[in-house]
Amino acid sequence: MTHAANQHTPMESRYPTRARFWQLKSRRLDLPQRPLVMGILNVTPDSFSDGGRYAGSQAAIDRALELVAGGADILDIGGESTRPYSTPVEAREELARVLPVIQAILPHVLVPVSIDTSKSLVAREALAAGVEIINDITALTGDEGMLEVALSSGAAVCAMHMQGTPQTMQDNPTYDDVVGEVVEFLRSRRDHLVHAGIAAERIALDPGIGFGKTHQHNLTLAAHAWRLHELGRPVLVGHSRKAFIGKVIGDKEADRVAGTIGVALSLATQGVQIIRVHDVAAVRQALLLFEATGGIDGQAIQL
Repeated sequence: MTHAANQHTPMESRYPTRARFWQLKSRRLDLPQRPLVMGILNVTPDSFSDGGRYAGSQAAIDRALELVAGGADILDIGGESTRPYSTPVEAREELARVLPVIQAILPHVLVPVSIDTSKSLVAREALAAGVEIINDITALTGDEGMLEVALSSGAAVCAMHMQGTPQTMQDNPTYDDVVGEVVEFLRSRRDHLVHAGIAAERIALDPGIGFGKTHQHNLTLAAHAWRLHELGRPVLVGHSRKAFIGKVIGDKEADRVAGTIGVALSLATQGVQIIRVHDVAAVRQALLLFEATGGIDGQAIQL
């Protein structure tokens, strides 16, 4: 596959192996040309961007409803920070953070909910409560029980690439070919999961922006996200508010919403199906206008 620079070429022609849907636990999620927006809900005291803001159950519930009102297509709920050098959380503590929020919001939202965890206990209880997706930064390698949970529940899974662990990943991330190595890792995990019995249509893949990568690695991966379409599975990218954005704009303390939108638009032109962000309303509005003015496939929408 080659990356076509001509943005007037239809998406289907540019990326013929681009996945068109993702099979969740109880529904099929169609993937249009415009990326779907996954809203981040961190029920943690120490996440890098919004730690502590939604740690209380009511604050988290209110935020979840706000994300859906802002246009989130998926909600991703996590109870453990995975920022660089974060402190791991015991499974019972993580579950105590997320389960009340999941149970409270599910009766009030129609969009699918994802659990951001690498622990089988947390995933099992969240799925039993009605969650549709396991979003695992270890690509289902961090807990030997996670594969069985995914198999027995029929959940969708998102497998992410990470070099090292959150406690070590930014010490000295090194690659000979970051794009090629990430693609091959995700190909291997896709094949392993399918061989273990998880249907291919239930698997999405994430290159792991910010997880064991330098600023330049992140930029290179974001610029070549289209390469992941060769794996034939939905591509999910989580670049929201990350440090490489501050590096590019030259101010690590600056607000990173505009930078997050800039990367989102680049990913949209590459056919990325799901973009995981904090600022759902702003990103969704930018994507809608980008699509309406022909930025994705060269055809302006007639209203």
